[in-house]
Amino acid sequence: MSETTEQRNSDETAVTPEAPVTPEAVSRGPLGLVGGVIKTARPRQWVKNVLVFAAPFFAFSKSTDRTGLLLDAIVAFVAFSLVASSVYLINDAIDVEADRAHPTKRNRPIAAGIVPVPVAYGAAVVFFLAGLGVSFAASWQLAVVLGVYEAVQLGYCFGLKHQPVVDLAIVGSGFLMRSIAGGVAGGISLSQWFLLVTAFGSLFMVAGKRYAEIMLFERTGAKIRSSLKKYSASYLRFVWATSAAILIMSYCLWAFEIRQTEHNSVWALISMVPFVVAVLRYAVDVDGGIAGEPEEIALKDRILQVLGATWVVTLFLSFYL
Repeated sequence: MSETTEQRNSDETAVTPEAPVTPEAVSRGPLGLVGGVIKTARPRQWVKNVLVFAAPFFAFSKSTDRTGLLLDAIVAFVAFSLVASSVYLINDAIDVEADRAHPTKRNRPIAAGIVPVPVAYGAAVVFFLAGLGVSFAASWQLAVVLGVYEAVQLGYCFGLKHQPVVDLAIVGSGFLMRSIAGGVAGGISLSQWFLLVTAFGSLFMVAGKRYAEIMLFERTGAKIRSSLKKYSASYLRFVWATSAAILIMSYCLWAFEIRQTEHNSVWALISMVPFVVAVLRYAVDVDGGIAGEPEEIALKDRILQVLGATWVVTLFLSFYL
């Protein structure tokens, strides 16, 4: 890239550093400071925490206390949502300068000057302690999982996110810990195939997200995270393609295990069809470089939602019919 091109891209993406936050800046927008904190907590991304219901769902028919198991799963969902929000607040506070140089992230409340950095750190502590407190309503093991999750994610925020491959593993581990949290909250023994499906499904989504970020960089010249500079688009395609293959294989083996343990139900085998098609459907978005926000795809892609609902129904029938 020539010096002229680099200068033009820099001019297009650079944002003048924010002035000190004033009361007028804090009150900017319909919700002001409180609304900014809530937005930074990213409640829309709480959809990821639905994974805590996975383990209880698959063990539900074997439980003698179904009401208790459901309540424990709800507690795990609330606790994980609060703790995850604390990580989002810290991450945005650390990345405030980089976000101001990004074409879309510069509109985040902290980068825009609506939420002062000290307030973000204080809110993060409140969210974490609230989540930890809620977790004890289910089990102390859930609190341990949340503590490990927070420690790993803080390591990511304070430097590990700049390390290639390690950053993929850490982000993917967040989804795996959500599944584990649902299991420990209800005292459920987790299948090895279930854990493999979660692990490689997570890696598949994370690699797709990074691939979309590289595509954004190539289209707009927007500033990207330092770890991505050490990746190539072809390498990330390799990662998500490999993850998809292992994900599908692991799920099929898990489906066979379910059939053997759940009344020899054929519905477990039928569930492989919507699952595989859903993976391939999501791969279309990954290949197009528009999988930067997985939760947005899950909320907007109607075909993917239908496939997901069909998959859940077939699994429900395999366990309860």
